[in-house]
Amino acid sequence: MKYFLKTAIFFFCCSFHLNSAPYDFIYPNQGPSFSNYGTLGLLSNPNARFLEEGSLGFTWSKLDPYLRGSIVAYPFDWLEASYGYTDVNNKLYSESFEFSGDQTLKDKGFDAKFRLLKETERLPAVALGLRDMAGTGLFSAEYLVASKNIGWVDITLGMGWGTLSKDRFSNPLSKIHNSFEKREIEGSIGGEFSTSTFFSGDAGIFGGAEIFLPYLNGARIKLEYDGTDYTKEGFPPIKQAKSINFGLVYPVNKNVHLKLGIIRGNTLNVGFSFSGNYGKKTPFIPKIDPHEPVKNSKIIQMVTKDDDRLLYLASLRYLRDRKLYLQAAEISEDRSEYTVAYSQSKHMSYTRATGRVLQVLDEIAPENIKTFKITSMNAGLGQSTVTIPRNDFQRKTPYVVQNEGLSENNIEPSLLSEKNFSFQPTTDLPKNIYKFSPSLRSQIGGPDGFYFGDLRFGYFSETLLSKNMNIRTVVTTSIVDNFDELKLASDSILPHVRTDIVKYLKQSKHFAIEKMQFNYFTNPLQNIYAKVSGGILEEMFGGIGGEILYRPFYKNWGVSIDLWRVRQREYDMRFKFQDYSTTTGFLNLYYHEQNTNILLKIKGGKFLARDSGIKVDFSRHFSNGTQIGAFFTLTDISKEEFGEGSFDKGFYFAIPVESFFTTYSRGFTGFGLRPITRDGGAHLSDEYNLWGISDQSSAFSLLRNWSDMYD
Repeated sequence: MKYFLKTAIFFFCCSFHLNSAPYDFIYPNQGPSFSNYGTLGLLSNPNARFLEEGSLGFTWSKLDPYLRGSIVAYPFDWLEASYGYTDVNNKLYSESFEFSGDQTLKDKGFDAKFRLLKETERLPAVALGLRDMAGTGLFSAEYLVASKNIGWVDITLGMGWGTLSKDRFSNPLSKIHNSFEKREIEGSIGGEFSTSTFFSGDAGIFGGAEIFLPYLNGARIKLEYDGTDYTKEGFPPIKQAKSINFGLVYPVNKNVHLKLGIIRGNTLNVGFSFSGNYGKKTPFIPKIDPHEPVKNSKIIQMVTKDDDRLLYLASLRYLRDRKLYLQAAEISEDRSEYTVAYSQSKHMSYTRATGRVLQVLDEIAPENIKTFKITSMNAGLGQSTVTIPRNDFQRKTPYVVQNEGLSENNIEPSLLSEKNFSFQPTTDLPKNIYKFSPSLRSQIGGPDGFYFGDLRFGYFSETLLSKNMNIRTVVTTSIVDNFDELKLASDSILPHVRTDIVKYLKQSKHFAIEKMQFNYFTNPLQNIYAKVSGGILEEMFGGIGGEILYRPFYKNWGVSIDLWRVRQREYDMRFKFQDYSTTTGFLNLYYHEQNTNILLKIKGGKFLARDSGIKVDFSRHFSNGTQIGAFFTLTDISKEEFGEGSFDKGFYFAIPVESFFTTYSRGFTGFGLRPITRDGGAHLSDEYNLWGISDQSSAFSLLRNWSDMYD
């Protein structure tokens, strides 16, 4: 131990006088790699490294008696947040065989690491971390760690508490306050943040190095002095033959790493990780989807010069060919301004969609048209209007924001009145847009088993009754599932608004009407949006309700009120309902911080189980549409009434589907996790949230992607 510590300090001191920049051509891909605990680190020890903001990682490792899987997110370059499951194979899920059989323990954990100091030429990177900071505390630890790159070696040295305190010495923080002297884990039903234990008890030292191998594309050897106190882990305590761990990490490519090592001097360690940056403006997969120029555009300009209707029809056709749908059009009396309202179903970027409309109109409109006025629509509502001189668009004149977003290129709110348009294409209504597609329902964790799933085949449709009225229908049937093995019954003392999920999963697997919802949208006043919905609203509830949103166009905030009268559905998810009914509703506050692109949502009101409180949701939004967020809910029920988990919380990420393809498309794919599903803090799942519907009704939404106008 003393030799290790002296060596580590020597390297850190030497690093003040070394340049870490050379050797890039010999030692490429010196990015960090993941530890056995699912976060960036050495083998068992953490380090002070971080991936780029917008990165997501998925890790898996096997180190007897543990099998670990983790999801790691980097909403900022100074924050690492992870959620993981650990299968402990020498401990049963519970002492009751009738409850959990011979299933092994599945331990859930949240980790977080914060950068305190960014690495410089002379100073190391420094980070503060919390391991397993909410839950059972089986692997709970805190640490302060520093890492310094010295050419082809990355040195790490740290001090830890909790399970990272094998070499116990008196806690230096006890000199600040005697509460840090002892580490007492209070009994808990789980899910609480045991802040009173953070950085308390004896401390210990850990450290090691990543040694990069030349000409091997980032392969590296990991050596570490393991600071883990294995007597605090496992059932029975794990035997450690040696304190030195070593391993090899081999990068298949820049995203995938394979790992092999020997831990504790007696245990083989294997694992892999996948990571990538999903938040960059440059797509994860480069796009091959440019604007398709209109053929014979000069001839079309000549034909439409003296015939407005021909221009309208040409606009209708050539926009539709590019999945841009003309809703209304008008040429000014002096024939110098062309106003067009459109909807679209292809582009995530509203600015790109508007730019594609402008490119088509610029190619087909006669030369007397000097100005284009483009209004975007969503759910039949006018969202925003861009007025741009034709010459400026052709020259790609940069947009300059002044005061309230006005310059010679004008962005303004739109209160669309179709009566003001001379041309409106006829549409045969009602019109049904549908698709057949597979879907997956999952249940992760629980005494019956780690994973239960149902691969389903579904009918998804939207029936347009008018431009602002629709019926959304989702009907599914099971292809294959293992839900018959589910036995867990709810122990909640609250109304079972969510914890009867097992009954819904089992009884609806052959045929389920997941949604059959009528929606009416309106925009009665500028900056005011409203909707009324009714029918089968989600898997567990049906009813009627609505929402009203006030969203100032030139501001980055909004406020809404929603109110619903709902009744709980029968477990077979068809047309019958149970006796339980309630009124639920919320005051919703939204604030979108423009510099960091953080969206804060606060929901306060009455939840489905008749508890009252607030839900706080904060998410980082990246330029390509990727979202990384977390939430927590606090209501007027006690932690004992809530049950395991103490309060509702979780995290999620959503990645635009287009990130994985060479063409642009709408929609997200993602993943959300909460430690446990309980009844407290539950609210309706509403896919037609007005804040999302009206996202185009914001100058900020258009301006943040203004460069897309010319894509």
